[in-house]
Amino acid sequence: MTSATHPRAWLVLADGRAFAGEAIGAVVHATGEVVFNTSMTGYQEALTDPSYGGQILVMTYPLQGNYGVNAHDAESARLQVRGFVVRELTDLPSHWQSTRTLDALLCDAGVPGIAGIDTRALTQHLRAHGVVMGTITRDEPPAVALARLHAEPDYGAVDHVAAVSTAEAYTFGGAREAAPAPGAPHVVVLDLGVKRSIMRHLQRRGATVTTVPHHTSAEDILALRPDGVVLSPGPGDPQLLDHVVQTARGLVGRTPLLGICLGHQVLGRVFGARTYKLKFGHRGANHPVRDEHSGRTYITAQNHGYAIDPDGLPAAVRVSHVHLNDGTVEGLAHAALPLFTIQYHAEASPGPHDSEYLFDRFLATVTDR
Repeated sequence: MTSATHPRAWLVLADGRAFAGEAIGAVVHATGEVVFNTSMTGYQEALTDPSYGGQILVMTYPLQGNYGVNAHDAESARLQVRGFVVRELTDLPSHWQSTRTLDALLCDAGVPGIAGIDTRALTQHLRAHGVVMGTITRDEPPAVALARLHAEPDYGAVDHVAAVSTAEAYTFGGAREAAPAPGAPHVVVLDLGVKRSIMRHLQRRGATVTTVPHHTSAEDILALRPDGVVLSPGPGDPQLLDHVVQTARGLVGRTPLLGICLGHQVLGRVFGARTYKLKFGHRGANHPVRDEHSGRTYITAQNHGYAIDPDGLPAAVRVSHVHLNDGTVEGLAHAALPLFTIQYHAEASPGPHDSEYLFDRFLATVTDR
């Protein structure tokens, strides 16, 4: 990349730290919570993951864009990140499915980015001091950008789910409001920021999947006659989602439930658990999680900045999975009801695939009714 093609840009953090680099993507400002992902691949999946709504994403792997962008790996219909930060961006991708460069994708989507900065130093800063709000700019000095940034609301003060959830119900892979296929288990997904790969896993296992907006009530969900309900992942602080907690409370005991990531946190709140913000979150494809029942360890993909404090849980709800790096809660299971949750991503696109069996487990609870 040449400086003539990519002018100077800045990533300015709310704590005053500034990183100089080269502008990539769209010619606009970006403001959001700055977070890092440790995966070596999967930039297209990450950019389109609704759980990154309201955030500026830093990829710790130094080279990005090397296999281009294709028509198959998007996890939603648009880019969800506010901005993108990389060490080196290639303009010469090599992959037989590639249709355009990563820079072209950012430009077309109206998402700005910055390349050429020391992402290792940035990641170490975030690990030491915690995630922080930041802004990407190319047309103002850092001091001006910092003043603008301080006028923006904090990430945790905004309900980001409302911005990423579907506006109306639809059947995945079919027409909106289409009827469930005869004989197929009917799974309703409460969309808090769902990834397409979750719905693909359910569909591949024979389920008809109906996705509904985040504000859908329990009674409206039950009127769809689901055989099971999935509470999806999504962005933001679960403490701002009282309406979703109320919906989930109305579903408990009336249909099998699976909560994934933010959906896990919502169901934890239903049963009295407190949620709290992690210092720098879990984002990447190499997180070790132990199944407390079998003792087996799985390598998982994760993308969350909040966690559950299990102290408020009743005896009927046990911690089923634990993160081996920091001991945080990674799953819950109910002793009597067909209900379990996972904090990590069993759909894990592009990988790892260790935990895909959990979709089979969920659909077994659906078909056993």
